[in-house]
Amino acid sequence: MWGDFLRDSLDSLKQRDLYRRLKTITSEQGPWVELEGKRVLNLCSNNYLGLAAHPKVKEAAAQAAYEYGCGSGASRLICGNLYLHEALEQRLAAFKGTEAVLAYSTGYMANLGIISALVGRGDTVLSDELNHASIVDGCRLSRAEVRVYPHNDLGALEAQLHATVAARPDFRRLIVVDAVFGMDGGLAPLPELVELAGRYDAMLMVDEAHATGCVGPGGRGLVAHFCLEGQVPVIMGTLGKALGSFGAFAAGSRLLREYLVNLSRSLIFTTGLPPSVPAGALAALDILEADPSLVATLQDNAAYLRHGLQRLGYDTLASQTQIMPIVIGDARRTVEMSRLLLESGVLATAIRPPTVPEGTSRIRVTVMANHTRQDLDFALAAFEKAGRKLGLI
Repeated sequence: MWGDFLRDSLDSLKQRDLYRRLKTITSEQGPWVELEGKRVLNLCSNNYLGLAAHPKVKEAAAQAAYEYGCGSGASRLICGNLYLHEALEQRLAAFKGTEAVLAYSTGYMANLGIISALVGRGDTVLSDELNHASIVDGCRLSRAEVRVYPHNDLGALEAQLHATVAARPDFRRLIVVDAVFGMDGGLAPLPELVELAGRYDAMLMVDEAHATGCVGPGGRGLVAHFCLEGQVPVIMGTLGKALGSFGAFAAGSRLLREYLVNLSRSLIFTTGLPPSVPAGALAALDILEADPSLVATLQDNAAYLRHGLQRLGYDTLASQTQIMPIVIGDARRTVEMSRLLLESGVLATAIRPPTVPEGTSRIRVTVMANHTRQDLDFALAAFEKAGRKLGLI
């Protein structure tokens, strides 16, 4: 019975061109990687600043593993709270312009733990329809009433806030939003969200997973870009994207940190990050703060590739960042596009439901600061060849 269920489910995915398989990388993460024996241009990595394989980051992580071992030994509230965890948290708080930071094991675990700690039964959480799956699942886990508003539709959000205040004036309200939306590269209207949150006595949480290290002065994120430091109570960020390491964090007040230490289940019941992780992230912060031009180089590369794709006739939607979508619609044609690109030596993954809504399957392209113009021209030639073959341009 169970075997039949598993087999039938997989067969259904294959018939709808939604079947996935793991691809094996046999090199370090960089602008070019070895994929199952083939050297290909990497246009789908979150290693935005190229720091995952930076010699100083690798050296710091290796040294920490040598000095402190490969594991933290326990959850942080038992005996797994390491000096390196707290050193990283202090550096991140200074970087983000907040009083305090609390490190988590992953961005997914951070969003689950933060949201479910801040709201519960009777409360309301208001979430943009394009928010990441970890936010969606965090909202569900909280058991609060979940109201999803149309993407960046401030009028609809205000109407929902007004209705919530009228129906449940004594309960908590939380607005949660991605700073940079991971599937289209667009930005959240943070100044307006801050104003709405204040007017309706709601807490605002901003997920800066794709903004940290990529947007704003020195890569400090979208909150800093809009000069809103101190006006966003909860900021989530990750270490495994632009900072080239692993893990995530919540940034805010000291009171928020203390609250999450006591009530965030995904922190309380999870083994602390291994020593090599905060050590690598600290080294990445050193590099970024010493050379903030990395952020400008990343955005210059993004603009160059985005304009090149648009000149070819591709629609990159609302992208303003290092993330660029090319919506094809049909899952089968999207998979074929990815295959043709790989044939030409470009790794750009097909993104299909349930990651994106039905009918919006796409090639999601990301750039890195250490891609060269020659790399990007190589990619544009591959996109032109594949697009013409499929009749997309």
